[in-house]
Amino acid sequence: MDCLVGEYCWFDIYRKVPKDLTQPTYTGAIISVCCCLFILFLFLSELTGFIATEIVNELYVDDPDKDSGGKIEVNLNISLPNLHCELVGLDIQDEMGRHEVGHIDNSMKITLNNGEGCRFEGHFSINKVPGNFHVSTHSATAQPQNPDMTHVIHKLSFGDKLQVHNVHGAFNALEGADKLSSNPLASHDYILKIVPTVYEDMSGKQRYSYQYTVANKEYVAYSHTGRIIPAIWFRYDLSPITVKYTERRQPLYRFITSICAIIGGTFTVAGILDSCIFTASEAWKKIQLGKMQ
Repeated sequence: MDCLVGEYCWFDIYRKVPKDLTQPTYTGAIISVCCCLFILFLFLSELTGFIATEIVNELYVDDPDKDSGGKIEVNLNISLPNLHCELVGLDIQDEMGRHEVGHIDNSMKITLNNGEGCRFEGHFSINKVPGNFHVSTHSATAQPQNPDMTHVIHKLSFGDKLQVHNVHGAFNALEGADKLSSNPLASHDYILKIVPTVYEDMSGKQRYSYQYTVANKEYVAYSHTGRIIPAIWFRYDLSPITVKYTERRQPLYRFITSICAIIGGTFTVAGILDSCIFTASEAWKKIQLGKMQ
């Protein structure tokens, strides 16, 4: 605050030092330039962090998508290069009593290898209870003698597709699973643990998807009547734990606080450093002149 002539300013915490009582030095100039460059670097780093969004995740026990009617959407894309399309079918069953053989809704079969193989693409729903769906020849009119269940899984996903840069989850954990070198007569079991996942963007809109972990085994099954027809089983169970990803931006007050801390802290440290260097240089000059006893 400015004072009238003759007044004593008790409240001015920013008291001024007359310019004729200050002394510029080369060391001070170098420290000042380095100080400004350092502040600029830290400011740009903080500004980049403030503009960018961050993803925060949390875990809780709940069914997040209560409006789904107890259903989970499934997308399956699998190739069986040594099995005719007329033999390939999808069967679905679960602990609620569902047992569907030869599911055909929202599915497509594409012939491979001049009709020798088949690519099955299906979009269907399952109940939120333990169960399984499997690719097999069970729905075929006539069962083949030696069905070849070697395969490649291109896609197996649940719920909405999430394409978020900062979220790296196991939404398509079986992508690229290659069993072409397996025993043609072996059955394949994929045991899936499905984890509900919620993504909430900056606007508060939520999208529901599912990650999953997988373990697998292959075997040739027999019963008292002989060898059992092989199949590709996907046995699933749901985890009670939900993973939630929330997109958010750093609050403005935190950004301002950081900038003030950067500027104030840098100038304070630089001032201490400059003072120490100046004091040491003055002491050295006195020693050289013989004034220091």
